[in-house]
Amino acid sequence: MLELPVNASRGVSRQAWLAGLVALVLFMVGAWGQAPIGFDSRFFLFAQEMLRHGPTFFPTTYGEPYADYSATSTFFIYLFSLPFGQVNSFSAWLPSGMAGAVIVALMYRLVAPYSRGWALISVALLALSGTFVMETRAVSQDLMLAAVSLAVFYLGYACDHFHTPRRLWALLALVVLGFAIRGPIGLVVPTGMLCGYYLVNGQWKRLFAFGISALVLLGLCIGLLLWLARLSGGDVFVTDVIHMQVTGRMDGSEGASGPLYYFISSLGNYALAYPLALLVLAGAWFAGPARQGPGLQLLKCCAVAGLIVLLGLSVPQAKKARYVLPMLPMAAIIAGYPFHRLGGRVFAWLRGIMQALWLVMPALLMIGLLVAHHRFGQWLPHIAFPVAVLALIQVVALALLLRGKGRAVGLAFCAVLALWSSYILVFEPVERVMYDTRQFSQAVDQAVQQAPGALVLHGMGKDAKAIKFMVNLDHDLLPQFTDSPAQLVALPAGSWVMMDAKDREVLKGTALGAVEPTVHGMFDKDDYVLLRVPPAP
Repeated sequence: MLELPVNASRGVSRQAWLAGLVALVLFMVGAWGQAPIGFDSRFFLFAQEMLRHGPTFFPTTYGEPYADYSATSTFFIYLFSLPFGQVNSFSAWLPSGMAGAVIVALMYRLVAPYSRGWALISVALLALSGTFVMETRAVSQDLMLAAVSLAVFYLGYACDHFHTPRRLWALLALVVLGFAIRGPIGLVVPTGMLCGYYLVNGQWKRLFAFGISALVLLGLCIGLLLWLARLSGGDVFVTDVIHMQVTGRMDGSEGASGPLYYFISSLGNYALAYPLALLVLAGAWFAGPARQGPGLQLLKCCAVAGLIVLLGLSVPQAKKARYVLPMLPMAAIIAGYPFHRLGGRVFAWLRGIMQALWLVMPALLMIGLLVAHHRFGQWLPHIAFPVAVLALIQVVALALLLRGKGRAVGLAFCAVLALWSSYILVFEPVERVMYDTRQFSQAVDQAVQQAPGALVLHGMGKDAKAIKFMVNLDHDLLPQFTDSPAQLVALPAGSWVMMDAKDREVLKGTALGAVEPTVHGMFDKDDYVLLRVPPAP
């Protein structure tokens, strides 16, 4: 058991929360005024409807409850949006950014008592994961669940190793919060991680006590969820909730992937932390019996916790890369272990490989940016400033080669700054131009306002493209939906039809097919038009 003097423990805690605050600033840089695109559009719309009509147990679209999520994450966005009187990218992303900052703080607090260098390298490896970068600058329930899961693991670990009080009530409150955010999976994942910790340490009494308590809570939470669903939408909505949040994920009707999907896809989705963690574990295995110590025990606990996440979430057929975010802090801690255990040829090689990669990362990103500008200049018209920033970071990284102490940490955070600068200054702006929906949607809304008529969204699923249109309106709207040419032909005169431009081919020879578009432009990277149904001849 590792024991720290009281003053040292307080110092580590202050450093941890300072690290979290600095991380939050990085996560939220440039977050103001970003137009919603992609998956974010759904949660922006949820929060907009909550802001207009007040909190509900489930988020709503078109005024109807939405079965796939509870309203907890939407309520967080709602609270942060109240001071602004509207939902914006800052208020929508802030809960995710805060979750990421909590992860950084807890990781540092967990590892720093053994080695501050190991703690900082682990944080850097976390921040170098592409999935983590994208989820912190988006609405991410999975990142919130990752923060809850790490908090549960930390409380269990700190009780045994840092002489903190055992707070069973806090553990149970956290798993309930996980359920509120992410449904049943939100309670199962942190419970599994902590039970994995108890298993490694042979604490069978605590394992069964906490596991049974969590199982009882799971039953109670599911019962409460279904009761609230019945209040919100009746028995039909209860069936939808069961399908969307449980059976649809398990049986693959909401999309299916192979059982090894997370183990293989994580090599890219969670690089550099995940593949490096595998190398570190392999190195520790082949290096032979190692000196037992608290650092190695933490490594084992993190490995088992991460493995439980990967195995447990491989059971449901529905799989997405972001679902296993709770595994990432564990992988990052493992990947940084060679900077704590300095002995051994295998770990020396791994340290050398990591530092070499961090050293050249700014230059590699610069080369990639220049190549992309040459091939896709229309999307990257201005790259001088990002290239200059990367060049400056590269100069600093090269200067760090002359240093001894702190060189590895300095190189790691140079790589972090290079990656985040590229993402914020280049990738995000390009992505938002390519997948913009705001400009076309507002033009459509303006046309409909000037000449009122029913708005028909053709070939746009209520939960897909239509969401990306609705999120750009500042008022409620109940559009109509059509899927076939026959439905379009039967529309009354004066109706407005928004559709993909390529779908106009099926209207050739009809009165609507001869109409010139009132609005014509790009919508979510596709060519769209707005047509007005003419009077009957």
